[in-house]
This record gives sequence, structure tokens and C-alpha cells, in this order.
Amino acid sequence: MAQVQESVDVNVPVRTVYNQWTQFESFPHFMDGVVSISQLDDTHNHWVTKVGGVTREFDTEITEQNPDERVAWKAVGGDTQHAGVVTFHRLSDDQTRVMIQIDWEPSGLVEKAGAAVGVDDHRVKADAKRFKEFIESRGGDETGAWRGSVDADVTGSSN
Repeated sequence: MAQVQESVDVNVPVRTVYNQWTQFESFPHFMDGVVSISQLDDTHNHWVTKVGGVTREFDTEITEQNPDERVAWKAVGGDTQHAGVVTFHRLSDDQTRVMIQIDWEPSGLVEKAGAAVGVDDHRVKADAKRFKEFIESRGGDETGAWRGSVDADVTGSSN
């Protein structure tokens, strides 16, 4: 299994950064290779990606979500195997550290070779930088928010 870790400091309050991150349908604005994300319900999303000429569709489930702290997910069904967590750390009233960790199983020769030489690391680093530019360029104004919680012990339910 491959693992990618990245962090970026964003000059926006933690609440705003978290709120924007919960707007999954905005991810194509800053994530290379993400064609679209459709939010199916509070805890499920459908992704369409195109990387290296390969288009994939898969669903994810939010397994834990705590406002202003963390969002964790995993792929469900299909042939894509990955999981991740993003945590949000208040550095000051107007600065937040976003920490991203993704674990995934590369499939096929091209993905395995890419993981071996760090293509994934570079992609996530570039995506984190584009997220920073995206949210900061909005003047600290998120495109929306979902402030609900998902308890890790009761996957799939929301409060």
C-alpha cells in the first residue's frame, strides 16, 4: 500500500478552511485529475477521476467527521482501494495547517511505477498548494459548509 502525507499552511481561519473542505463538489477546482464529485448524501460521494489517460469512477464514504478538526474517508465498492484523513490545526486566528494523509493501493504497472518514484507525493503537494490558493483567493469566503458530525464508531450515521 502506498502512502502520501502532505501539509500546507493556509492564511484563513480554521472554520473557513474546514467549511470549504466539506464542499467536495468544489475539489475539481484545485485537484488535478478530479473530473467531478457528486455528493450522494451526508456521508457518500461519487468520484470521477482521469489520471494518465485512465478514467475511474468510485464511491467514498465519510467514516469520521468532526467540525474544524478532521474528515476521514474510505473507498467503498469498486476496484479502487484507498482511505485518508485530513486534519485541521488552528495556528492563529487567521492561519490554519491542513494535514493530508492518503493510503492507497496502486493497480497496474503505471500506477505502481508512479508510486515508486513519488508521483503521488508531487500530485498531492500540488493539490494542497492549489487548495491554499483557492481558499485564500476567495478572501476567506468558503463556497459552502456542512457542519455535521460523523462518529467513527457508527460509520455511515450522522448527527
